[in-house]
Amino acid sequence: MPSPTVDHHPSRGAEPRLDGLAPAAMPYLQAAAYAIRDGAEADARQALDAALALAPAHPEVLRMLGLLHARAQRHAEACAALQQAVAQWPDYALAHADLGNAQFAAGEADAAFASWRRACALAPRAPMPWFNLGRNLQLHGDTAAAIEALEQAHALAPEFLPALILLGDALVHTGRFDEAAARYRAALALHPACGDAWRGLANIKTRPLPDADRERLTAALRLPGLNAADRIAMGFALGKVCEDQQRYEQAFAALSQANAALRQLHPWNAGAFRAHADALFAASARLPAPADPTLGHEAIFIVGLPRSGSTLFEQILAAHPEVEGASELPDLEQVLGEESARRRQPLPQWIAVATANDWRRLGRRYLERTARWRAHKPRHTDKLPSNWLLAGVLGAMLPGARIVDARRDALEAGWSCYKQQFYRLPHFACTLSDIAAYLRDYQRIMDAWQAAEPQRIRLQRYEALLAEPEREIRALLAFCGLPFDPACLAYHQASRSVRTASAAQVRQPLQRDTARADRYGALLDPLRLGLGLPMLGR
Repeated sequence: MPSPTVDHHPSRGAEPRLDGLAPAAMPYLQAAAYAIRDGAEADARQALDAALALAPAHPEVLRMLGLLHARAQRHAEACAALQQAVAQWPDYALAHADLGNAQFAAGEADAAFASWRRACALAPRAPMPWFNLGRNLQLHGDTAAAIEALEQAHALAPEFLPALILLGDALVHTGRFDEAAARYRAALALHPACGDAWRGLANIKTRPLPDADRERLTAALRLPGLNAADRIAMGFALGKVCEDQQRYEQAFAALSQANAALRQLHPWNAGAFRAHADALFAASARLPAPADPTLGHEAIFIVGLPRSGSTLFEQILAAHPEVEGASELPDLEQVLGEESARRRQPLPQWIAVATANDWRRLGRRYLERTARWRAHKPRHTDKLPSNWLLAGVLGAMLPGARIVDARRDALEAGWSCYKQQFYRLPHFACTLSDIAAYLRDYQRIMDAWQAAEPQRIRLQRYEALLAEPEREIRALLAFCGLPFDPACLAYHQASRSVRTASAAQVRQPLQRDTARADRYGALLDPLRLGLGLPMLGR
């Protein structure tokens, strides 16, 4: 979710933002700003109450009130306060930007983009409105427009690292890899220990990093005062460059150190996750017959373990003239989260009592939220891998949807997860034993759903696609109710934004030499042990 803008020094157009504010209110407003920044809601509320008593209608006081509500996720109240602020000062760019953030958090995407664009129009020479617009266009999946806005932000502030990094990311997603790498290198010229720039270069996976990068990373990691985020990202990049240079023991050491640091920040609890997955599975075992068995036919869910070919399967489907590739959408989780908040119960507790009409209502809400992905084509993909947890729920909520379970060799997929830095934390991929436990839970539950409902869930093996691509692609399309189209065989030529770590790989023809795990020998024995495979160190 976009973060509110707590700015202590901006001006409103050409006028100071504190014009007309009673001098006695200024210390309270400043105290409120710092308290909001620090997450001290009670202190912020107290200071704002004092400021409101002295200046109840001042736009800057109202803006701060909106930020306070936004931080507490009171979205309607945030929008109301910020709308009052811009009604009084229509040329206040910062308030329009904050209103956009609040509207987006409230699910009002069209209104949010109108507010962000208004901020850019009011302050066209200021980089932050353009950056804010570009960042959110990228989050929303409008990559071409995001690139335009981020290029404007970069032109106005050439040394502003976040604009450079996001511009590089957006260029990667559209397949413009040379331009993206140039942006990441420009960021490193400004800040050699910029973890996000190293992450960006490492995620262009089809391009080996040169040995000189190994030396640069090693030197950068010795710099004093590195923050944890940069150190972790550089550790993953060092693992990539060492693997590219066939230095497998060094690669494993770098990745192990980076994963250990990441896990220390956000530990994963494998036992608690297994209990949650089992509770969802058990609660979904006896759901009411759907009121409309065709509801959700528009959606094709692609689930499974990350790094198992899900982006490749999405790229194949998105090459079809009837399918839009929407990438990893948050909408399913958010719709269910809204319902959990309304019922004041966690999802596993209310699944079994929801009626067929409840599920139909929730299914329609999902389709309403994702309608923009079907503006030009009748169907869309949704490839958030963790949606496998909701495979049972989908049978009642969107019974007409199809679910593709992307499977890859367990050792290869698990090792690939260990090499990838994930940003949704805590994450299971920080230890080989947690990866194995997660993989076992996922396969056990999805095997049960697929056996029970094969007409709704297809197990799609990555290795089978490599062996016989046309046969597997025809079968995948038939399962989804799509006529065969030869464009799906040339999926790598499809022009679309790919917003995952596989953006470079899916723009190549099928590569049959993607296995890497065996090169690490007995170093991966903890993963083999967890998966029940023979260990090499014995």
